[in-house]
Formats: sequence, C-alpha cells, structure tokens
Amino acid sequence: MTALLDQLRAAPRSVLGRLPGVSGGDDDEARRPLPVSGMLAAACTLGAGLAVLTTVTIVGWMAAPRGALGAGLPGVFRTAAQLWLAAHHAGFAYPGGRVGLLPLGLMVLPAVLLYKAGRWMARDADLRLRLPARLPKDSPREVANARRRAQLVLVVQAGVSLAAPYALLAGLIALVAKNDVTQPFLGEALLSHFTLAFVAGVLATARTIGPWRAMLRLLPERVRALTVGTAVATAILLAAGLALVLVAVVLNFGQVSELTGMLSPGVVGGALLFLMQALYLPNVVVWASSYIAGPGFALGGGTLVAPTGVQLGTVPMLPLFGALPDSGPAPAWMMAVIALPFAAGAVAGVVVARISPSPAYEVAPLWGFFTGISTGLVAALLAALSGGPIGGGRLTAMGPSPWEVALSVGLEVGVAAGISAGVANLLLLNKKARAPLDKAAAPVRKAGAAIARAASKVGLAEADARPLPGHWMDATEAETQPIPVIRDDWQDEHASAEAETLLQARPRPAEQPRPPRKDIVDESDDRGGKVIYLDPYAWDRD
Repeated sequence: MTALLDQLRAAPRSVLGRLPGVSGGDDDEARRPLPVSGMLAAACTLGAGLAVLTTVTIVGWMAAPRGALGAGLPGVFRTAAQLWLAAHHAGFAYPGGRVGLLPLGLMVLPAVLLYKAGRWMARDADLRLRLPARLPKDSPREVANARRRAQLVLVVQAGVSLAAPYALLAGLIALVAKNDVTQPFLGEALLSHFTLAFVAGVLATARTIGPWRAMLRLLPERVRALTVGTAVATAILLAAGLALVLVAVVLNFGQVSELTGMLSPGVVGGALLFLMQALYLPNVVVWASSYIAGPGFALGGGTLVAPTGVQLGTVPMLPLFGALPDSGPAPAWMMAVIALPFAAGAVAGVVVARISPSPAYEVAPLWGFFTGISTGLVAALLAALSGGPIGGGRLTAMGPSPWEVALSVGLEVGVAAGISAGVANLLLLNKKARAPLDKAAAPVRKAGAAIARAASKVGLAEADARPLPGHWMDATEAETQPIPVIRDDWQDEHASAEAETLLQARPRPAEQPRPPRKDIVDESDDRGGKVIYLDPYAWDRD
C-alpha cells in the first residue's frame, strides 16, 4: 500500500508539470493540500483493507456449506464489507436481536493501515518541513510555546483530514453492506471510523514531525504526567489479565482440546477457528482484567465470573471458554489477585510524581488519585468495547459492566497512586533540598583532600595520619606553660628504672647501644648550661 501511495504522490505532480501555465519546479506550488492527501490516504486504506478481508471471506466461503455467506460472490463481498465494519466495532442488527460482541483483535488491521496512511499523508503534505519539531538553542519561551501550539493545531488538522473522508466512505460501505438479514448501524459506523482514523492520523503525524519524546512534550506537564501514569497503570492491568488467561488455558488445556474436537472443524475450518479465537483474545484479556479488579464479567443473563465466586449457565461453544473455572465458590487464594490493581496504582503514582513533582505536599496525592480516576475511565471504555450482545434473550449481557469496572479500578488504582505519588514527591523534594548543600560542600571537601595530599608529599603532614593522643591538662594550664609531648608508648619512670636494673643484672652476650628515651624533653644550649627535666605531673603536687 505504501508503494501505491508513493505513486499517487508523484503522479499528479508530473501531470501538473505538463499542463500549460503550470510550473512544477516550485515545491510550494506543487505541494498537495493536506485535505487532498488525507482523502487519497483514506481511499487507499479502505481499498487495501477490503481486499484483505475479501480474500479471507472467499477462503471461508469455499470451506463453508453453500449458502452460508449469501448467494454467490455478491454475498461474499457483502460479508467482507460487514467484517470491515465490524473491524471498526460497528455493530449490526438482525431479526432475532443485535450483535455487539465484536473482536477487538480485528481492529489491528485497519489501525495499522491507517497509521501507514497517516505517515504517507504527513510526508506528502511536507508537514515536517512546514513545522520542524525542534527550535534553535536559547530560543525564548514565548516562541517555544507558540511553536507547541502550532504543532498541536497541525496534528489535529492532519487527524481530521484523514478521519473525515474515511468516515464518509465508511457510510457508503454501510449502505452497500445492508441486506434483508443484517442491517449495520449507520451512526456507529460513522463514529467508529472517524474515531479510529483520527487517533491513527494524530499519532502518525506526530511521529512524522518528530520523535515520540519530543511530541509527548507538546502536552502540558500535568497533562503529560496524567497521560503517562494512566498508560502505565492500564498496561500493567492488561499484562496481568493476559498472564491470567494464559495460566487458565494451560491448566484447562484438556477441556479446551475436548471442545475443539466436538466442533470437528477440519483443516481449513480449524485454521479459521484458531484465527477467530486469536481475534477475540483481546476481549478475553479485558475480561480477565475486570476479573482482577473485582467486578468480574458475565457470560449471559444471571451469570458471573468473579474472584468471590463463579455462577455459569449455558456457555457459547467456543473452545477458549473451556478455560473458565467451574461454578461454585472460588478458592480463598484467588482473592490475592485484587492486590494487582493496587500495585499498578503504586507504580503509576511514582511515575506521575517523577514527571511532574509538586512543591506543595498535598497536591501530589491529588494528581495520583486523578490518575486512578482516568485509569478507571479507560478501563470502562475497554470493558464497553470488549462486551456486548450476540443475540437476544440471555445473551444480551456478555462481558463486564463498564460502570462497575470504572468504580473499582478508579478507587483501587487511585488510592494506591495517591499514596505512592505523595511519598515519591516528598522524597524528591527532600533530595532537591539537600542537593544545593551537597553541591556547595563538594568543592570544599575536594580542596581539603588536595591540600592534605600536597602536604604529605612535602613532609608537612603524614600520608597516613593517625589520631594523636589526647592530654588531660585543662585549657588554662595549656596556655600558660609548654605542654610536653605525651606519646602512646609512655611508661612510668619507676617501672622503666626497675626494668633497666633487671636487664643490667642479666648477662648479655654483647653490649648493644640503647636507644635514646623519647619521653623526656631535652633542652640544652651551646654555652654549657644545665639540662632541665620537666615533670608533667608536677602541677598536681603541693
């Protein structure tokens, strides 16, 4: 599809260059307007998506019984169009009820195609050259803020340029796909196509203008912190739900295999059955996240699958449902899964505090709690998209309750995020308060260490300084008379004299010179004066 779009990008310019009176050499004049680029991208996306789904539908038509997908190829194309509408989560009605339980995994196909089309649209309109992502260094703050606002406006314009024609074309497909049995909802088709195309176009344009980190900084600091915190908490909940689903499938793999064998799908049918279950896997992951949050989910009227207990009735014949627990009270240890939303909130609160620390201690917990509220709203939206009716009667209630999920996730994540954000913000503020003192004292410590090393090299100080012995004389005596040096190896005079007498009495093989005593201060002069011996204990005697 990208190669086709590149050919469409170059073809009109070459045609315009051949027309009389039209100059094709100027890039500004040859540049295609943004709405035109968006219309071409939307048309190519619809064409590529319908081609893929038509191919899959033809394979299913060949493997299915005759008449299951309508009469002949027109019925196949109409079924492919209905699948395309279902890929955007646009439901339809039939005489026995309505179908709203649509696979979320099928949305991957149009989302990827729209993202690639949005990238092409941004390059075709030269949005990166019109408004670069980065400014020169030392730019004024007013200029930077104006550039951010202009970038946001440009990104929104690109999203609308892709979403508006895409939704109009989807309305035509909804009219074509209508038949006597199934009737798509036109309003849902327009809204779902516009929303998905707008989100994909905004993300693609932002990525084309600059890197993700730079584009994320277009948002205000508080909004950016709230967005990232909500995304982190939601990702943790979905990851926990996926892990729970995989564990349940592994533990109940025998029952899943038994249900698959009861259907006897064959080779082609087995491949299509596996593909359908893979497309419904995101729905099941959202249901598992609702189970972790506490409210659980329903599989029909009067049923409930929750950590507090399981009550099941007639379950649709889908092998993936074989991993469901048996009816009855749940084990007590299953209540431990409710701690996972609190863990997600704790992580999200730390992220919020690190992105946008607050100088006021009471503000950070509030923003952490707001993160929990926004996470609850996102979880409610996912719960609404993952569930829905698949007919009439008791099958009208399938999936989790959005308002129960919003309340549970909002409180669990919000409380944990508020506490962790307050603690993390307090630690960050204390760290910032100590940083200037440590930074100011660091040069003094370095200078002192350098002086000590230099003094040790010239002999003014010992390289390995040992603690000097203290002296018990008071400050007055120390100031009025000289203080003799008291060493660690000081000995009593009488004890030293007795030791010398004993040594003299013993016969020694050879007379060795005795080292001079270092405990007595020796003061002498050159004129034959007296030698003065100072007793350091004389001041204590009368």
